[in-house]
Amino acid sequence: MHGRCIRPTMSSEVGSGKSQARKTPAVGWGFCIQIQLLKDAQHSNYPDLLGAVRCYRFRLGGMKRPFCQGRTMVSLRGWQAIWRLLIGLFCTFITGHCSAPKSGWRRTRQSTALRSPRKPTRVIDELVHLKALMPAAGCRRISDTFNRLHAQRRQMTVSKSFVAYTLRRERYAVERQRRALRRRKPYSPERNAVWALDMTGKQDIQGRQYAIFGLVDHGTRRLLRLECLANKNAWTLLGHVFLSIGRYGKPKAIRTNNERVFTGKVFSGALRLVGIRHQRTDLGCPWQNGRIERLFGTLKAKLDQWRVLDGEQLRVALREFDFWYNRVRPHQNLAGRTPWEVWCGIDPYRRVVKRVEWFEAWDGLLCGFYLDG
Repeated sequence: MHGRCIRPTMSSEVGSGKSQARKTPAVGWGFCIQIQLLKDAQHSNYPDLLGAVRCYRFRLGGMKRPFCQGRTMVSLRGWQAIWRLLIGLFCTFITGHCSAPKSGWRRTRQSTALRSPRKPTRVIDELVHLKALMPAAGCRRISDTFNRLHAQRRQMTVSKSFVAYTLRRERYAVERQRRALRRRKPYSPERNAVWALDMTGKQDIQGRQYAIFGLVDHGTRRLLRLECLANKNAWTLLGHVFLSIGRYGKPKAIRTNNERVFTGKVFSGALRLVGIRHQRTDLGCPWQNGRIERLFGTLKAKLDQWRVLDGEQLRVALREFDFWYNRVRPHQNLAGRTPWEVWCGIDPYRRVVKRVEWFEAWDGLLCGFYLDG
C-alpha cells in the first residue's frame, strides 16, 4: 500500500451512476487506515485486503463508530483532534519566533538627511491666498512673492517645490477662496478719492446719435455729472471734468477706459498738470471700471423704453434721472441708503423724516419715495 489508500467504488454506486461519495473530512485518513491494515494483518483479523477495504467502507457510515470490531479501536475523530492540536502548536511556534515588521519593511540604516521642521498652518493659508489673488502665477512667482513679504518680517521662507506640492494638494481651498473674493462686497473709500468716467450713446426717433457723458464718485456712488454732449473731443470732456471739480472738489485719481479720446496727449496732459492721477483699465476689461458701467446699465435699462424726440428732451430726461438715481433710488451696496445720503453722511434709519414725497418720471419708469429730512 505504501501509505496511500484508494477508495473503491461500490457496485450499488456504479449501477445508479453515483461516482462520488459523501464528502467527509480527509485529514489523516491515509495514515489511520495504514496503521489499521498493518495491525489487522498482524492479528489476522482479515484473510485478505478485501476485508480491510470493506471495513473501511463500513467506517464511512458514521464518524463515531470504530474502524473494525477487532482488538484495535481507533476513532477517526480522535485522530483529527490530535492532528489539529499539532498544527496549532506548530503555527503558534512559528508566529512567535518569526514575526514580520510592523510597517512591512525595515530601513537598514538611519538616514543622514536633515529635514526642515513642518511649516505652520498660516504659511499654507498664505500660499492659498496668494494663489487666489494671482491665479495665473506659477509656483516660482508665488514662492518669490511669499519670500519677499515674509522673509524679513517673520523669518519664514518657502521653496518652489513646497509651493507646488501645497497648491496641488489645496486646489479645492484655492477655488473656494477665489469664489469668496469674487462675491465679496467692494470696499468703499472716502469721497473724492477716485472718479469713474465713461461715455455712452442714445439715438432719437430721427436717427441722430447723441453722446452721453457720465462721471461717478467711487466711494459714495454719487452721480456727479450726466450730460448730453455736442461732440466727443478731449476739450469738451475736460470742460465737464473741470466744472465738476469746481463744484465738488478735486479727486485724487480719475479712471477711464482706453478709448482714443482718453489716451490722447490733451486729456492725459491736462490731468497731469492739475495733479490728478490718470488710471486706465486693461485692454478689453470694462469690468475694471465697474462703477460707471453699472450706472450705464441702470440708465440703458430705462432709456431703451423711452422715446427720445430730440437732444433737448434727452437733456431734460437726464436731469430727472440724475435726481432719481442720487436721492430716490436706494443702493444695495450702500446698506439701503441713497448716494446723496452717503455723500452727506446722513443715516436714514436714525434721522427724523420731515417730508415724504412720491417721485415719478418718464411715464412711470422712474418712481420711488423721496425722503426729506
